[in-house]
Amino acid sequence: MSTGTNHAADLGQQGDDTGPDLRSWLATLQGAGQLARIDAEVDWNEEIGAVTRANLALHGPGLLFENITGHKDTVCTKFLTSALGNRRQVQLMLDLPEGTSDAAIVQHLRERFQNPIKPRVVKSGPVQENVIEGDDIDLEQFPVPKWHAADGGRYIDTFCGVVTEDKFTGLENVGLYRGQIVDRDKIAKLLVPSQGYGVHFQEYKPEPMPVAIVYGWHDVLPFCAGSPFPKNVCEYDMMGALLGRPVDLVHCETVPLRVPASAEIVVEGYIDPDPKTWIMEGPFAEYPGFVGAAAPAPVVKVTRIMYRNDPVMRGTLEGIRPGLTNEDSITNFARSAITWNILEDIGIGGIKDVWMTEVSNGQNTNVQIQKRYRGHAQQVASALWGLGSAVWFHKNVMVVEEDIDIHDPVALDWALSYRVNAGLGDVAFFGPGMGSALDPSTPPEKNDGNKYGTGQWTRMLIDATRNWEIDPQPQWGGRRFPPTDRIEPDLESRIASRWQEYGIGVPYLDDEGRERLTLNELSKRMPEV
Repeated sequence: MSTGTNHAADLGQQGDDTGPDLRSWLATLQGAGQLARIDAEVDWNEEIGAVTRANLALHGPGLLFENITGHKDTVCTKFLTSALGNRRQVQLMLDLPEGTSDAAIVQHLRERFQNPIKPRVVKSGPVQENVIEGDDIDLEQFPVPKWHAADGGRYIDTFCGVVTEDKFTGLENVGLYRGQIVDRDKIAKLLVPSQGYGVHFQEYKPEPMPVAIVYGWHDVLPFCAGSPFPKNVCEYDMMGALLGRPVDLVHCETVPLRVPASAEIVVEGYIDPDPKTWIMEGPFAEYPGFVGAAAPAPVVKVTRIMYRNDPVMRGTLEGIRPGLTNEDSITNFARSAITWNILEDIGIGGIKDVWMTEVSNGQNTNVQIQKRYRGHAQQVASALWGLGSAVWFHKNVMVVEEDIDIHDPVALDWALSYRVNAGLGDVAFFGPGMGSALDPSTPPEKNDGNKYGTGQWTRMLIDATRNWEIDPQPQWGGRRFPPTDRIEPDLESRIASRWQEYGIGVPYLDDEGRERLTLNELSKRMPEV
């Protein structure tokens, strides 16, 4: 494994001529000590997956594999993963300082997403340097891993951008949907009707749907592709918003779609809706951390491949468990920001923070509100459950007030313990209805996506705000809820001034001279009810 600077010049130079792309992103990572270039031979068959799993668990750097078994002389010899697998990499992508908090990252994304920058079409780009067509197409020329022992094959579509177009409006969608190589020119796809390209797929029936798949561009592409933007939002606009400049696009040749001009690899093709053309896809160790079953799936019939000189394939490891998050779970920064914007756009006030938890990949959503009326939490949950993206997200919603930090599991545990009484209506259920077909908590017979178009969930709201149905009590000073225990401000100031005198040995001030103890800060600003 090499992390030296001997490659920095060539990475930076290759990126400078084309604007933001994978190579400029690699240069950024390397300059920040967030890239490991692996010269040791590593096998695509499970070994890349195992190394990636360990690296992500350690919050390690991006991994650029440059010596892959069976791929020393193929069309593509390099594979990149883990380049967006920790918080420092997210901060680098967004040009934020190290140490920026999760809440601040979400707020930054909210603002960026509200200022889209439309793409522009250019005549040509580096992705057009090489073309493969007809009988020469062979997807196994690319170093695609078999990630897990239980997987049904090599999964090429894991951290890419799947480009399709609304047949009636012409609006492009860039999504992130898994795909398995099932033949030299075929990719079997998981396709859910409620997702972006699933909606487009229905529009094209009975005709095949054109599709282009982008492997390797600046990592804002998979970051945005895996985010639940509303239907009327084009992900290219959002990528431009994050980069602060338009995305340069070129036209594909065999499909009427546009892709980044400096992408590493682009596959063009069509997906036939006829079930007779479908092929078994799976099993695959998916995002919940469990192995999903195999099922017949629609197939991309590849018509053309274009790629840069010396291309880099991009992919990521699925499967999230406690202590083992991945690049998809990091996308929850964007998912949280988008969800917050949507709640405000539809007129729900008082939203103070949103966090779609990483380990659940957004199935659990925490919302902090300034409670303004009875039923405020129920309104939030109802809005989330009505979103198109709710097929994957918002299975369980917990709503808290301003004194509860939704990024702090201890604070959430305290709120669950002392502000929730199921017998008083603080826990509510909705369903059964649509939900993730990949969630193993639903019995298999009810989770058949091919039969029902989706899985099945019964959703839950935990209203951990203070209950306004409780009558005010004289002993609580006319409040509905007892006051929180607190130290008087004068006493807190006195102990702060004498802290060194006490000789306790733990500093009261942090390295920047700010008070480390904030015993009353939140409770002071909380309204009493």
